Amino acid sequence: MPTLPIPMCGSIVLIFMLIALLRREGQSRILPVLLGTCAAQGVIISLAQHYDVALFRNIQPVSAAVIPALAWVTFQGTAIRGPRWRLDIWHAIGPAFVVFCLINAPAWLDVSIPVLYVGYGSAIVLTLMQGADALPRLRLGTGDVPTKIWRIMGLCLIGSALSDVLIVVAQIAGLASWQPWIISLFSTGTLILLGSLALSDSLTDPDQSVPLPAAPVDTQLDETLMTRLDQLMATHHLYLNPDLTLTQLARRLHVPVKHLSVAINRKTGENVSRYINSHRINAACESLRRGETVTSAMLSAGFNTKSNFNREFSRTMKMSPSDWLRINGSPHEIMPARAKALIFDTNVNRIVPCGHKLRRGTR
Repeated sequence: MPTLPIPMCGSIVLIFMLIALLRREGQSRILPVLLGTCAAQGVIISLAQHYDVALFRNIQPVSAAVIPALAWVTFQGTAIRGPRWRLDIWHAIGPAFVVFCLINAPAWLDVSIPVLYVGYGSAIVLTLMQGADALPRLRLGTGDVPTKIWRIMGLCLIGSALSDVLIVVAQIAGLASWQPWIISLFSTGTLILLGSLALSDSLTDPDQSVPLPAAPVDTQLDETLMTRLDQLMATHHLYLNPDLTLTQLARRLHVPVKHLSVAINRKTGENVSRYINSHRINAACESLRRGETVTSAMLSAGFNTKSNFNREFSRTMKMSPSDWLRINGSPHEIMPARAKALIFDTNVNRIVPCGHKLRRGTR
C-alpha cells in the first residue's frame, strides 16, 4: 500500500497555509515565495529519501541551501528596507557554491549547508539585537511580536544545523539507516515552523512603496524634527492608523528613517514604537473616559491585539486598564457586578438604587 512520508504530509500542510496567505489582503510579495519554497522542499525530500529518486537526491542539497538565503531576503524585504533584487541576487552565491560542491567536492556539503543555516540564522538574530526600531517597515501597532517571530525563525535556522550533526554522529555509530528519519523529522519540523511563522498577521507589510534612503543624523535638527513630529501627531492623529510604520512616518516628514528613529530616541528615551503607543494609550484613555468599553477603546486607538494593548497600557500608565477605570472612569463604569441594579443620580451626585425616585426635572 502506498504511504505518504512525513515531509510530504508537511508539504500538504504548507500548501494550505500558502493558499490562506495568498487570499489575505495587503500581504507581502516575498512571504508567499518563502512559504512555497518550504512546501517544495518537503516534496523534494520525500522523493529523495522515501522514494529514492536519484535526480531529487542531487536537487535536495541545492534546494536546502536556498531556504536560509530566501529567509534572509524575506526578512530584509518585509521588515527593513523593502525588496532590492539587484542586491538580493548576491545571496544566490550560497546555493551556487553548493552546486559546485555537489559536482566537484561532495564531502564539503556536510559543512557548507550547515554553515549557511547557522550564518543566516545568526545574521537575523544579531540584526534584531539592534532594538525595536530595527524593523522600520512593519506596523508599529504589532509591538514586539514581529521581533519575536523573526527571532524564532533565526533560531530555527540555527537549530536546523543540528540535524547535520546528528547525521554525522549516526554514521560514526554505524546507524546510517537513521539518516532518512533524521532528515525527515528535522526538515519537516523546520519547514512547518517557518511556514507557520510566515503566516502571522504581524509580518504583513502594508508599505509597498520604495523606502527612503538612509542619511547621516544631524543632532542639531533633532529638536526641530520632534516639534514637527508632535505637530503631525496632534493635527493628523497618525497614531490611530493600526498599519502605521516607521517608514511612513519618515516619508511624511521627508527625513531618512534612521534620522527620525535616532531623534525620537534621543529626545524621549524611547523607541519609535513606544512613542507611538504612548499617543495611542492617551487616546484610549480619552475613549474610556467617554464610556467606551476597553475593547472599543483599544481598537479605536490603533491597537490590533489585546495583549499588546494591555502590555503598553501597563507600561505607560503603571496599571492595568481595569485598575485605571476604577480610578479614573465615570461612576457608572466602575460599579461592581452585584450593583447592576443601581444608577447614578446627577442631582444628588451619588449612586442610588434603580427604583429610587429621582428629583423633579431629572427625567
